[in-house]
Amino acid sequence: MATQVVPDRRLAYTVLGAPVDVERILDAVAGHVVDARDLEFTVIVDDLEPLLAERGRDAVVEFTDGLRTRLEDCNGSVVIGCSYAERTAPSVASLFDPVDNVERIDHSVDAALDGLRRDDPTTFGYVRHHWAEARTGVELCERNYPQAKQVHAILSESGTTPRTLGATLSGLVTLGVLDTWSETVGPTRYDLTAYKPARMWAIGATLATETDGDDKNDEIDAPLGE
Repeated sequence: MATQVVPDRRLAYTVLGAPVDVERILDAVAGHVVDARDLEFTVIVDDLEPLLAERGRDAVVEFTDGLRTRLEDCNGSVVIGCSYAERTAPSVASLFDPVDNVERIDHSVDAALDGLRRDDPTTFGYVRHHWAEARTGVELCERNYPQAKQVHAILSESGTTPRTLGATLSGLVTLGVLDTWSETVGPTRYDLTAYKPARMWAIGATLATETDGDDKNDEIDAPLGE
């Protein structure tokens, strides 16, 4: 463990080598907090992904709980960086709520969202407004190949209609979150066996953290009826 202090930038940082261990990280944080307890400060932990990969989800829960305990009397904030790697994506999605816990995300889905916004702004608007309801419906649905109205029926409270939810699901197909089932005629059926929850999380987090887009940029110019 090596600690460097940069006084002119009011920065102290510690580099931890392998093996990754919860107590080692917490001890490093506590060592800095002792001298800064009366100050307003920010603790930055980067990168949490190795801990998640090597020790699992429970270790990260233990770490965040321990960090909360050590900082409960401090006038500070905490920023945790975590690489969104394929091996740990499901755990990241289960640990951090895309709306409440994520302030910034750098993921390839951003390009896909930009493409949808450019090519089909109406559908993009539905995805942006209703992605969370679509995710809930898809994850609660017990059917493999439901229609939009069947997914909608699962939602106890929703700001969508079957048609607007269908438009949202269509956008998620374009974004690579799920697929459509081709072996049918009539209303579109969605292939939930192809559902990618980690990609859904990344899309939700990206939309939730957008700072330069507001409602006036969402072109929902043809509201869909009941």
